[in-house]
Amino acid sequence: MRGSNGVNEENGDTNGLVAQNGDGEAEGEEDEEAFNFGDIFVHQAIHTIEFCLGCISNTASYLRLWALSLAHAELSEVLWNMMMRIGLNGVTGGIQVVAIFAVFAIWAVLTLAILLIMEGLSAFLHALRLHWVEFQNKFYEGSGYKFQPFSFEIITEADSD
Repeated sequence: MRGSNGVNEENGDTNGLVAQNGDGEAEGEEDEEAFNFGDIFVHQAIHTIEFCLGCISNTASYLRLWALSLAHAELSEVLWNMMMRIGLNGVTGGIQVVAIFAVFAIWAVLTLAILLIMEGLSAFLHALRLHWVEFQNKFYEGSGYKFQPFSFEIITEADSD
């Protein structure tokens, strides 16, 4: 005959049922962890600091891109002024027309070569930074196993055991 707690009164068999104490809780289970305001406060403070640092980092990143674009514009202007002054200094008449085309061609090649290389490198580095810094901060969880470099000693010790 079974009692109210699910235990067979004759032989003490539970038939897979969990015995409960007087409070209705299963015996042997640990109580849930109590709410700790200090832990929650520290956890939220850390997340707030990380968020603020992320905002500052992103702002600095875009300021860096803005400064780089200013440097490109200034470099282009310096190249233009130097090429036109040096290239057309003392040239008069019909030769001046040919000199303008030649100087412009040299300026265009130098500007495109220098600025495209700088801009391409900037775009590459910015994309790399976004992937490794921004993406990794948001989604990477180090929940794997510890890295152990390849070693013959570890393999031979495992084989001998």
